[in-house]
Amino acid sequence: MKTRNILLGVVCAGVLSLNSCDKFLEEDPRSNQRLDSFYQNAAQAQENVNALYRMGAPVRYGVAASAYIGPSASVPPMLTGYFTNSYEGQELIAQYSRLLSRQGNTRIVSNTMNGIWNESYQAINIANGAINYIPEIEMDEALSSRLIGEAKFFRAFNYFYLVKMFGAIPLSTTMYSSLEDDLYLPRTAEEQVYELIEADLKEAVDVLPSSMFVQGGYRLTRYVAAMALANVYLQQGKYKDAADAVQIVIDSPHELTPNEDLGMNSAYNKLRTSDDLPEVIYSYEFDETISHGGWWPTYAFSSSAVSVFGTYAIFERVYGPTNRFLNVYDEQDLRIQPNQFYHWEYTNPNNGQKWSSDVAGVWYYFDEAALLTSGRSTKDRNLYRYAEALLIAAEANARSIGVNNVTAGYLAQIKARADINGKTVAEYTSELEGMGVDAFVEEVWKERLRELPLEFKMWDDCLRTQQFPNISASEKGHVTFQPLVGATNAAGATFKESDLLWPISMDELQRNPELTQNPDYQEQ
Repeated sequence: MKTRNILLGVVCAGVLSLNSCDKFLEEDPRSNQRLDSFYQNAAQAQENVNALYRMGAPVRYGVAASAYIGPSASVPPMLTGYFTNSYEGQELIAQYSRLLSRQGNTRIVSNTMNGIWNESYQAINIANGAINYIPEIEMDEALSSRLIGEAKFFRAFNYFYLVKMFGAIPLSTTMYSSLEDDLYLPRTAEEQVYELIEADLKEAVDVLPSSMFVQGGYRLTRYVAAMALANVYLQQGKYKDAADAVQIVIDSPHELTPNEDLGMNSAYNKLRTSDDLPEVIYSYEFDETISHGGWWPTYAFSSSAVSVFGTYAIFERVYGPTNRFLNVYDEQDLRIQPNQFYHWEYTNPNNGQKWSSDVAGVWYYFDEAALLTSGRSTKDRNLYRYAEALLIAAEANARSIGVNNVTAGYLAQIKARADINGKTVAEYTSELEGMGVDAFVEEVWKERLRELPLEFKMWDDCLRTQQFPNISASEKGHVTFQPLVGATNAAGATFKESDLLWPISMDELQRNPELTQNPDYQEQ
């Protein structure tokens, strides 16, 4: 049973923080009350930090607010051409991303960038307030320490999302409280942004409790912070640091979900249906009555599913894998079998209506109760899983200490779980530990493509490795890698240096004269 105290706290109390920010950002504010007046006591501090759980970067991954386009984090992987949106004629940012033509369509793309920018900085501002003012509040020392740790995590998580999207960005560690504050900051070098992100996450690791997220009332834990820190180090190529950070997660109570069978009790179906698995490190929480999962279940099908279900009016592949992408799996991989990660046909048990498609739907997003009964999804969305921790550990250790039995064992666990023929972890480990570092690391990259595509990690991997995965159009399971810039994506477009960053919002450029645009994008 889910513990919903975070959700309730945000909805019932955290609004105060959001409303105060909204009023402050209006050109003609209705209230001149300073934002720091909302950090006067322990209750206000907790309300504001609670609000951060459902603001900014986590929303980019977790919230399916539209039937026509997925969460914001689903758009960057479309740069690879391996995933498409069937509504891209309407949702042009998806089309311009897939065709690598954003530079000539900056105004249209900018509309989405404006929302990402504003909402992330709003969360950062509230986090700054917590970090600045909670030490001055007379309250329980343990609670104060935990709230500051949570605020530092969310500040870091939002800055991490922004720096990956835009490169150098304005960096602030103080809360904007009134119109006298200097709102207009220039861009700060990426290295300095990462320094703050690392420092925040290290402190969060030190002060947050050593418990598991879903068993601890859906509050942040030491292991969530360590996982994010390992992710941050990996993104920068700091492999030894990444290995040390992820070891905290490896040594935690978290573990890989096992297969009970290779059907509906597989690990992948458990991940699809269950929220309280030890594999889940950090997730975005949903509830049927307070905050339901929006359009997530409809992303499992194509448009013809409207005749199969009566609970949703629109169905579409807003984040649909191409057949070429699905060749990343060989035929013996459990994840490509029907009703694991993907599916091609479905019969509604209530009315006998059938859906079938020549292109895969995403079974991972299928929510039986929502689609057949309630029309409201309650399935939480995973942001970090233990499977990703194992993959980080495999790559980071291979790069920092080499390929040994332990390093190979991390990757072997992922491969063995996906093997339909019962090949064991020990057998995979024996094969993998004889590989050279470069070959082993490429095996890790391939498994990241196979294990994490539905959690929107693909483009981050392209950025950090500066390599593009060429998935064979004819040979299942065969993937090679080539330098990203100059590579041809799966839609036939060629990557340019300017494709690696997104444009700064044109609205933000007009508001802040200290900002400069990323190369090749329009400024006005």
